Amino acid sequence: MELQIEDSILVRNYIDGDEKALEVLINRHNQRISSFIYSKVLDRDITEDIFQDTFIKVIKTLKRGSYSEEGKFLPWVMRIAHNLIIDHFRKNKRMPKFEGSDDFNIFSVIKDDKLNAEKQLIKNQIDSDLTLLIDELPDDQREVLMMRIYKDMSFKEISENTGVSINTALGRMRYALINLRKIVDKHNIVLTN
Repeated sequence: MELQIEDSILVRNYIDGDEKALEVLINRHNQRISSFIYSKVLDRDITEDIFQDTFIKVIKTLKRGSYSEEGKFLPWVMRIAHNLIIDHFRKNKRMPKFEGSDDFNIFSVIKDDKLNAEKQLIKNQIDSDLTLLIDELPDDQREVLMMRIYKDMSFKEISENTGVSINTALGRMRYALINLRKIVDKHNIVLTN
């Protein structure tokens, strides 16, 4: 059985000059990142371009010494890919923009199924990215947030399920939201719909 070197060690080795370490990282995560990109853009050539741009950004960040290792290499790379996907849609003017005067909005008159499909695509990207962000929260905060947002539980129900007071559950939810905002700000993530 082959022993697999952790991502964090490979990242450190690459920063220290071992070019092979990056190749191992790319090969390890190639399928997952490519599938993620393809699921959003539905085009092989664009997927390949965004994949390459993602790793160009990864390399530049690592070479600059701007990467802070928190054992979260894959979620970090996925966020970069996600942001590049959004940039792609913006550049190609396929991301809906709501511009117009206060008294007239063209989108209130024109309905376009393709626009709705793209809105759904963007929503799916945001949901996917949000899942990666939530994974970075401490366990107790993640648990309360998941129960509240995804299971639609009341704070009383959360309190009973976790064995903590309602105030503690409220506090954990508050800290979860504060920490999510910090993570979004730290990584310059765009969560728009």
